[in-house]
Amino acid sequence: MRLKIITFITTALLTLSATAQSTQKLTANKTNEYGLIYSLPTTALEITIVTEQVIKTPGAFYQYAKKYLNIDNPITEASESVFIKSIIVNPKGVANADEHYLMQFKSGSTPYLIINNESLPLAINTEDISINNDIEIPASTSLTASPLESDAALQVFNEEMLQSQSTAKRAELAAAQIYALRQTRTDLITGQADQMPADGQSMQLILDNINAQEAALTAMFLGVEQRATNIKTIRYIPDAEIEDYIVARVSATDGVVDANNLAGEPIYLTIEITEKGELPINERGEVKRFPKGGVAYRIPGKANIRLNYNGIEMLNEEFSIAQYGVVFGLDPSIFTNKKAPAYLIFEPTTGAIKELGTINQ
Repeated sequence: MRLKIITFITTALLTLSATAQSTQKLTANKTNEYGLIYSLPTTALEITIVTEQVIKTPGAFYQYAKKYLNIDNPITEASESVFIKSIIVNPKGVANADEHYLMQFKSGSTPYLIINNESLPLAINTEDISINNDIEIPASTSLTASPLESDAALQVFNEEMLQSQSTAKRAELAAAQIYALRQTRTDLITGQADQMPADGQSMQLILDNINAQEAALTAMFLGVEQRATNIKTIRYIPDAEIEDYIVARVSATDGVVDANNLAGEPIYLTIEITEKGELPINERGEVKRFPKGGVAYRIPGKANIRLNYNGIEMLNEEFSIAQYGVVFGLDPSIFTNKKAPAYLIFEPTTGAIKELGTINQ
């Protein structure tokens, strides 16, 4: 039985892997006795979990939010939480060390094979292929900045606020400062200010500073909510059908953690085989024989992949899976036909035939 593998992959490593993708052209000739060796892929599922981290911090004057600013729902307690925004499954072809195949061509011919850096086949007799079939993955983001950490926040404390020992008095002064800033902004926009900026650029700089000061003062009443997007990818290689297999957990403080970390809530994976690949049959209903020296390819199966978290179905999708299929072969002579040689493009995630045709000469 093939081993199930789960590994955590950082965004940086994923980026490195994508940029390091390369191809190699192998030509059948006398030196290799007109034979080319390659592997067919095993399908791995790269499960990317997109989470959002939310950190809430109450402001110093939250008790006075209703009184001075008519805010009904200020943040009153510090908290940190993580929730799943989405789960993306990206099938990838990975090399199977136990499966190697030899395609054997007749002497005097020069067909060629394009392989990737894992010796997996991409195409025969054509270089017109698309290497990158990856699904787009969102980028991670850092915590949003707190308005209380801005340069403008240092300007909002006047001398009276700094000297007052009463929280209630400081809240009153802060509220008064908010209303003063709003009035100043209105006067500037309507042209009623005693001293108007010299030009539009100066006006924008002043307005930006007023807005930043107001945001800092308001945060003292409303509180601060900061968010960050985190990306974690898990590689899982399917084998048999499974139900409610825990691929990872989500912790309220640490985000996505290992499946064995009981501090998090589990993400369940269910794999149901919906179709098994079958060998082709001839007109008499008999299974066809593998051609001598044939070009091996995969007839994959299909499986329904479901991921659930906290009773919510995060993903329900069908994928082609190499492991649930069979291997068959094409007659190698079609690739050396002098009048109309064939070309073949493989499906890189399963080793199936993506496109088969003849070369226009």
